[in-house]
Amino acid sequence: MALLDRCIRGGISCACAHVNYHHRPQAEEEEAYIRSFCEERGIVCFVKNDPFEWTGNFEAAAREYRYDWFARVVNEHGFSGVLTAHHMDDLIETYFMQEEKGLIPDYYGLKEDRMISGVRVLRPLLNETKAQLAEYCRTNHIRTFYDETNEDTSLTRNRVRHEILNGMSMQEKQMVLREIAQKNAVLQERRCRVNAWVKEGGLRADAYRTWEEEDRLTALRDCLVKANLHRSRRGLQELDGMIQSGQDILIPLAEKQVLTVRNGELTVMEKPEPYCYTVNDEAQLRALVSEDFRIEDGKPGVNAVTVRAEDWPLTVRSVREGDRIALRFGHKSVHRFFIDRKIPKYDRIVWPVVTNKNHEVILVPGLGCDMAHYSIDPGFSVIQLSRCK
Repeated sequence: MALLDRCIRGGISCACAHVNYHHRPQAEEEEAYIRSFCEERGIVCFVKNDPFEWTGNFEAAAREYRYDWFARVVNEHGFSGVLTAHHMDDLIETYFMQEEKGLIPDYYGLKEDRMISGVRVLRPLLNETKAQLAEYCRTNHIRTFYDETNEDTSLTRNRVRHEILNGMSMQEKQMVLREIAQKNAVLQERRCRVNAWVKEGGLRADAYRTWEEEDRLTALRDCLVKANLHRSRRGLQELDGMIQSGQDILIPLAEKQVLTVRNGELTVMEKPEPYCYTVNDEAQLRALVSEDFRIEDGKPGVNAVTVRAEDWPLTVRSVREGDRIALRFGHKSVHRFFIDRKIPKYDRIVWPVVTNKNHEVILVPGLGCDMAHYSIDPGFSVIQLSRCK
């Protein structure tokens, strides 16, 4: 309310955007007051009061909900951006929460100017405390509403506010602001340095392993954020330890994402899924389309096989635990083949094999076919397609 009143008094062309989550007893009364306040002053008031449904954390879901709506209002009505009334106490609260959670953030505290949901968001009141803004409202006879959920100290932000911030003097707050500024200066310098290295050749795994820990964690965090993934500092350190432990990695990050090395670069990729295709004849075989293999005319070599009538139906599937193939000098474990040839762990999950109707592995592309299905004029070849190249 202080921000809106100042905009009006300052002659700033603006509108008001209010979200009613119907989450508090005073929500309807608050909406009615805001509508009347804007109407009396000739200010357009946009209100979103649809039933709000969410899962998980209410605060996070509500934040995404309102900023997505703010962005629509901005884009549909041609506004320049969004002004929010975050103040100094919000900034310090955010910093303490970042520290408590052990985060390596994009920015410590709150940025005064940033992009959210594709629109510019400005926070012009970060140099003023909540108490100063409340006094402004009292002096100018502007009604304010108290959010009683602020008393719920089971919420981290409320606990930080009650246990730490409310007891701080203005001098102590200024000291924290200087600490935040110093950390952001260090973070910005590190990010510029890391970005320069990454720009020169991507996030090269071999180079990454030679950097200092803080630079590694910053680069790793940025890599995950681009994939909309987030980790605490401890979580990043655990991932960093796994990367440092070996040249070839396959680290689960989420249900459908993994961290691996592709073309020598640390990359977040979709988790490969096992597959299995059963075909009754060669026409069906040649019609198979997959990002993990392709079927070609037979050419002598380690990708070719000759099948007989009694082998059908054939199955082309991804490798399974315990797969073995009969070669000239005995049976060979497909897993051992992967190790010997240094096949990337990512590719191992979806490496194709061909089995006959007896479920015997008769071809492992790159290794060869079994003794019973070898000929100098093979029927077809199966070419493995690496996703990591």
